[in-house]
Amino acid sequence: MLNEYVKKILQAHLYDLVNKVPLEKSINLSCRYGNTIWHKREDLQTVFSFKLRGAYNKILQLTPQQKQAGLIVASAGNHAQGVALAAGRQKLDALIVMPKTTPDIKVRAVEYYGAKVKLHGNNYNEAFDHAREIEQQSGRVFIHPYDDIDVIAGQGTIAVEILQQIPKLPDMIFVPVGGGGLISGIAVYIKFLYPHIKVIGVEPEDAACMHDALKYGRRVVLDQVGIFADGVAVKQVGEEPFRIAQQYVDEVVLVNTDEICAAIKDIFDDTRAIMEPAGALSTAGIKKYLEQHSLRDQQIVSITSGANINFDRLRHVTERAEIGEHREMLFAATITEKPGSFKAFCEVVCQRSITEFNYRYADSELAQVFVGLKVEKMAEEKQQVLEALRKAGIDAQDMSDNELAKSHIRFMVGGKSANVCDERLFRFQFPERPGALLRFLDTMGAQWNISLFHYRNHGAEYGRVLVGIQVPPADNERFVAYLQDLNYPYWEESDNIAYQKFLGKC
Repeated sequence: MLNEYVKKILQAHLYDLVNKVPLEKSINLSCRYGNTIWHKREDLQTVFSFKLRGAYNKILQLTPQQKQAGLIVASAGNHAQGVALAAGRQKLDALIVMPKTTPDIKVRAVEYYGAKVKLHGNNYNEAFDHAREIEQQSGRVFIHPYDDIDVIAGQGTIAVEILQQIPKLPDMIFVPVGGGGLISGIAVYIKFLYPHIKVIGVEPEDAACMHDALKYGRRVVLDQVGIFADGVAVKQVGEEPFRIAQQYVDEVVLVNTDEICAAIKDIFDDTRAIMEPAGALSTAGIKKYLEQHSLRDQQIVSITSGANINFDRLRHVTERAEIGEHREMLFAATITEKPGSFKAFCEVVCQRSITEFNYRYADSELAQVFVGLKVEKMAEEKQQVLEALRKAGIDAQDMSDNELAKSHIRFMVGGKSANVCDERLFRFQFPERPGALLRFLDTMGAQWNISLFHYRNHGAEYGRVLVGIQVPPADNERFVAYLQDLNYPYWEESDNIAYQKFLGKC
């Protein structure tokens, strides 16, 4: 089998359309982990994904009769764009069936390359089934995204380039896994020449079809798959890729969403390019593998497989990256509801960099605060913070691994209060540096009760904070003087309709 695949890979003449993308050293990750880590930049292909290789190689192998019949494809993104561009180069009629939920940007990209698009179903499986029906009815040739020998061979050309480009032979190559076409193409070529080089797959924890297949020795069908890394959201690994993986893939590493987000940030720091979640999988896998094994001075390759990310997903990535890097601690604390207690609480934690601070007055005796802190060594510093709070008599619970807290609660702290009186709402701006938040609160002292507080670090030079302050009418003159002495830009929002509808007194 190896001889057949290696021959097909070496005979794949793709470079009139496919870019021989660079192998770039990751300066930051290499320094951090004491190994030489390389990015194979498949995101630099014309369609921003490696999928062009397999699609084009498959199309080149078709007979004149097959080409005349036209092509049919099911895809929600990268494979569709690869087939559309390759078919356009060969002047072939291509029909791409995409789920109705496919973002417009991906539909437009496929149409731009000259293919026809048919929207059908609400997910990939429904689109796939419909494409197979069209294949039977029309005689069009189905181009499978991964379970095809010629597609696998096309993806294997990446391995040829890696061995040509890397100064020293790699010790390990980490590959993102969906249906398995990419890793099987790389594995057959690498293992034919250098069996000692490890080929390691990486999958999301909630889409572990290859991991489970290898574990149980058969192709399992997952009940459901996570869609964050939609480029690898596959319920069952391909039959041919699984056969290859059983013999030539060394292991599969699983990573979570936060770890993928952290890897997207790592790649951006090195390249200024933004990967799609599936495109950062292998880098996330390298980090996790190196944290679990004591390895030094290894040559390690990551396949950055694609950059077709929707812009609106970047917010989620940035919010979760620091948690995935284990550099943000989230916790909830209970403090007494009286003037000065909020400041006392901040004296315990605010010498650290605050990433988020949420609080809303709800009870006359106790207050619940939701806080994010920047840390360098999560396990060690988390215990230090919780111990410091305990010694100060403050009850606190770690929320760093609480998915409900990370995804929803942190954005829902607040609401109306029936008990708050004489509340005025202000937005403040102050220089963003460690301790600035505490100094801001220190100037307020214990003069007035804080009834609402919201702060998020936006990575800018200035911090923005929303504060509700209970100011009795008799204190208005003194409070105005306080604002003038504070010397921070501020805007009163007490009459803002958004405040009145969602945060004001019940």
